[in-house]
Amino acid sequence: MIPARFDYVRPGSVAEACQALASDEDAKVLAGGQSLLPLLRLRLAYPSTLVDVGRLPELKGVHDRGDHVFIGAMTTHDEVVRSPVVRDGCPLVALAAATVADRAIRHRGTFGGSLAHADPAGDLPAVVLALDGVLVARSEEGERDIPAADFFVDYLESSLAPGEILAGVKLPKLGAGWGFHYEKFHRTAQAWAIVGVAVALKRSNGAIAEARIGLTNMGPTPVRARAAEAALRGVELGDQVRQACEGAAEGTSPPSDLHAQPDYRRHLAQVLTHRAVRAASGSP
Repeated sequence: MIPARFDYVRPGSVAEACQALASDEDAKVLAGGQSLLPLLRLRLAYPSTLVDVGRLPELKGVHDRGDHVFIGAMTTHDEVVRSPVVRDGCPLVALAAATVADRAIRHRGTFGGSLAHADPAGDLPAVVLALDGVLVARSEEGERDIPAADFFVDYLESSLAPGEILAGVKLPKLGAGWGFHYEKFHRTAQAWAIVGVAVALKRSNGAIAEARIGLTNMGPTPVRARAAEAALRGVELGDQVRQACEGAAEGTSPPSDLHAQPDYRRHLAQVLTHRAVRAASGSP
């Protein structure tokens, strides 16, 4: 299909991009375009103006900032996967980014675009939520930090205010003793995850000292599996892990669509959480 009519702006700086967004409340940011363009073609989105930030160097790159890794919003998924800074400091992000769609999309799609799109079926929102990441927004008024728990508001809706643009993400380095894994179930490489599970796990003396679990496509936003996190704390690695993971879907509201019903997604959440926890702990 042909998109509805819109104006196109290519700003020369982040400041100009913020000005363009602030002057038109119906404007949309165009990053890699892998999520927005299909919505435009299907006429599910009607922006009056597209603000193309694809060539702004201020929004690109991966930076080691001591206690955390900063990933610029316009850094592509492929660049995230290949970055030694990400692999060393935030391996869970590299693991999940490597599963996004296919290679062509990973070379065009951007880390920040995936997060700002706020699709609960996307892989990276649940990962950033599990890691307690902080999203950095820029506007004409300056810069503000938004905790991941406050960023995802509803289906395809974030807490970015009109005139704000996502500049990047701060991800804490969890350090020694932590294990990571991202597990998802999907029909094809290009398809959205039916359910995905991001796990960061701290081990101590043969037991789980702390677990952080983010769930993909288990509600209108990415969610934390708080019940499973609490049940896993202090559990020795073994048969008890499966029982603790049975609470993974507690408090979720998974969608019903052509691919799966809510009860099936709840079952998948339990199974995939168990698999991801075992993999993150190094269990066979």
